[in-house]
Amino acid sequence: MKLNGLKELYQCMKQQKIERYKFDFIYQSVQFDVLYFIDEIPNILAFGIKQHNYYFEIPVGKDFEITAYLNEYHKFCKIMGFEYNPDSHYKPAYFFEEFNKNIPKIALPTNVPKPSQVAIYRDKVEEAAKIYFVKWRDNSKVGHKVSTENLEKTRLLLSYKAYRMCKEKNISSCWSANPEDENPFKHPN
Repeated sequence: MKLNGLKELYQCMKQQKIERYKFDFIYQSVQFDVLYFIDEIPNILAFGIKQHNYYFEIPVGKDFEITAYLNEYHKFCKIMGFEYNPDSHYKPAYFFEEFNKNIPKIALPTNVPKPSQVAIYRDKVEEAAKIYFVKWRDNSKVGHKVSTENLEKTRLLLSYKAYRMCKEKNISSCWSANPEDENPFKHPN
């Protein structure tokens, strides 16, 4: 299935050098947080419903092609309030067709998600309670090596570009569980 609606958003993000974008999508009165990651290859569309602890990711291929598949399909149907009907089966394509019609065309810098907003859904990371980005640590200066777990957390919560730089330069991302410690994310030098 092709999500033509992503093309304009993608182009707008590229023009503004926005790697990750967050917007809302309401389907059948249920609000989804949608995250669009264009820093990863393939690009990723992520859908989450906080109050139901439900999250799934869809790879976005070349020409904005996706596989219309829903992770934990039965849980999705239960959240949406769909009841089994042997004469009329619900198809995930219906969800993505409606989503395609409601993708924003313009990317606003105010909708770039903070790492803590991404962490709500990508919680299988090192020190999962520490979701507020604080700073970078140059491990070469203290004789340490960046851990694989920290690199993965950097990739999942910050960006693929940050992950690559940290891996190449032996830099760790530092995190806190206290929201007051949060600093704006900028790529390491």
